[in-house]
Amino acid sequence: MDLDEDGLGNGLGNGLGNCAYLGCKLPEMPSGLCFWHDPDCDKSGPNIRQDLEDVARSGASLSGFRLARADLRDINLNRGGSKEGYDLSKADLYRADLRGAHLFQANLTDASLMKAHLEEANLNHSILRGANLLGVVLGNAKTEHADWGQKIRQHHEADAARAAGERAAEISSCTEAEEIYRNLRKQSESTGHFETAGAFFVLEMTMRRYQMRALSLSRLFSKTVDLFCGYGERPFRVVLVSISVILSCALLYFAFGITDHAGIVIFDPATGLAENSMSFLNVLYFSVVTFTTLGYGDMSPIGITRLIAASEAFLGAFVLALFVVVFVKKMTR
Repeated sequence: MDLDEDGLGNGLGNGLGNCAYLGCKLPEMPSGLCFWHDPDCDKSGPNIRQDLEDVARSGASLSGFRLARADLRDINLNRGGSKEGYDLSKADLYRADLRGAHLFQANLTDASLMKAHLEEANLNHSILRGANLLGVVLGNAKTEHADWGQKIRQHHEADAARAAGERAAEISSCTEAEEIYRNLRKQSESTGHFETAGAFFVLEMTMRRYQMRALSLSRLFSKTVDLFCGYGERPFRVVLVSISVILSCALLYFAFGITDHAGIVIFDPATGLAENSMSFLNVLYFSVVTFTTLGYGDMSPIGITRLIAASEAFLGAFVLALFVVVFVKKMTR
């Protein structure tokens, strides 16, 4: 392996064979791995950043490189003029100093960025699916259009533990996932990416819910809030809930009957389709005015439908207030 004037290998020297790491064509060390894949090789030297840039520009894949604790401040791994960035998939960047690094479009799939420093780094359009982001420091990193995947690594691990019935492992993974989602949410908010921040908030609250005891009231309440409004991030769900309640109550009114000035409005199998359709429209109208608490008084519930109407009015007042809160929250962003 060639050494520079400081005695540090740049990974481009002439070895007797290729690295044993799958797909790597860099020269091997006595360990059978190249300088960059060997975790025992010291990568704390002052020229490590320049050496890594040279390896990247030589066309070699950076996949699986062991760069834990390496000083890579301001490193330029931006492949200009290409639609794809450098391949850093499965790289070990534990506690690596990547402050100010240019990682535009970099492929960091399944990489370990645990406790890495990425303040002021350019991660725009980078791929971070499956990356370990526990404890990563993002600061003012640029993350526009970064691909985080639908779920982070710890979220997938929590799902797998839940499916296997391993409760302790599930809680541990959920705790880590909640911390990561909170970190990503705060970073997105600080950079003005509020839609992304909202998505991370929903995932953060979901991970918190999974840590609660099954069948507990707190978990049931959390799930209800998620169903009703997606933890305040999905106002359209409130509309769907409102429509569902109105239609459900209308069917109950149609089955048990309400009264108007002309008599009882109820489903009557002895009458034709046209008459029953008109009756249903009447009870649907009554359901709407009850849900919205307008209460014109032209129709009234009778018997058991009084309980149904009271419940619908109470639920309607709550849902309408919830919609206003959620809608204002989204619009003021």
